[in-house]
Amino acid sequence: MQNFEYYSPCKIVFGKGAENQVAKELLCYGAKRVLLVFGGGSVRKSGLLQRMEENLDAAGIAHASFGGAKPNPVVSHAREGVQKARSFQSDFILAVGGGSAIDTAKAIAHGAANPETDIWEFWLKKVPLTRSLPVGAVLTIPAAGSETSDSAVLTNEETGEKRGLSTDFNVPKLAFMDPELTFTLSDFQVTCGITDILMHTLDRYFTHTKNNELTDAIAEAVLRTAFKNGAIAAKDHHNYEAMSELMWCGSISHNRMTGLGAQTDFSTHKLGHELSARFDVAHGASLSAVWGSWAKAVYREEPERFACYGERVWGIQKSTPEEAAVAAIDATVAYFQRIHAPVCFTELGIGVQTDETLHALAHACTSKTGGKTGFFKRLSEEDVYEIYRAANH
Repeated sequence: MQNFEYYSPCKIVFGKGAENQVAKELLCYGAKRVLLVFGGGSVRKSGLLQRMEENLDAAGIAHASFGGAKPNPVVSHAREGVQKARSFQSDFILAVGGGSAIDTAKAIAHGAANPETDIWEFWLKKVPLTRSLPVGAVLTIPAAGSETSDSAVLTNEETGEKRGLSTDFNVPKLAFMDPELTFTLSDFQVTCGITDILMHTLDRYFTHTKNNELTDAIAEAVLRTAFKNGAIAAKDHHNYEAMSELMWCGSISHNRMTGLGAQTDFSTHKLGHELSARFDVAHGASLSAVWGSWAKAVYREEPERFACYGERVWGIQKSTPEEAAVAAIDATVAYFQRIHAPVCFTELGIGVQTDETLHALAHACTSKTGGKTGFFKRLSEEDVYEIYRAANH
């Protein structure tokens, strides 16, 4: 186990009607002027946003609304939110929705607290982030885990870059998690949420760090639980118990607990980010589309690790680690297919790409990190190109 620091100040209110406690908790936090951040019209159509507004009105908390967060949040929209928060003199930013709304809220909080700095400067890591406004989340989609994580992702549509920012200032102060709020999701949203949850854990699990027993056990439990309940939810996302387990898995998968004490990889996320930046595809779908190709490209670095995953998560036992590793990869890809998650570019909806595009994607993926990416296997630009090529059908 490696040295680590862990900071998680988020208070979680979980269960049926959790969102009804928003005003009470905000009063305890001292919030007086709240900016509500949300995505499309779903929170309005469902009546959730109106209930939040009425909840705040009853408590005497002033509020303003800022909608339009996109599935791949963009910096230009977040900049508009910064101006809205500043003009309203917000002292608390409350996201109502999924990861896109929450990441947008985090960006707005950073910008509102630092009016002298453009928020993209923080994502470029040109300016250190030393203060922010507090953020809370009313979660409607079990997926990104942003409601408890220290990360946030933005896309700069002008430059075509998609970047993540990890900082303690990204950890929300409050998270309200009612599984019943997920019942209005589409089949595709549920599927993308399942793959996102799994990938946040898998990208941490595949490491060369040894003797990290408790963290490994937590990750394996999250994976087993997410695989089992994801299969149920994919068929019936009105199943309260299955959605409850998925919602909690999503939070645990990305609050760093499944990778504490280990060197984590996150190559799949970087590969997927380039796809969603270029083609504006759903984040979870971009991950499942390349994971199998990534796994087949790297498992020989330590087949025993993949064999361990296969045995502890899938119950796979083979005569050699190599056979077990391949079987574990195949089982995972088959699961994605079973829940109708894409496993190649055609299924992702972007079609077969030209060789020129594949090279451009590979260059973009590695250029941000000095020409190589990942840690389970250090991937060169050519390695990344080959992974994209394997998924290009």
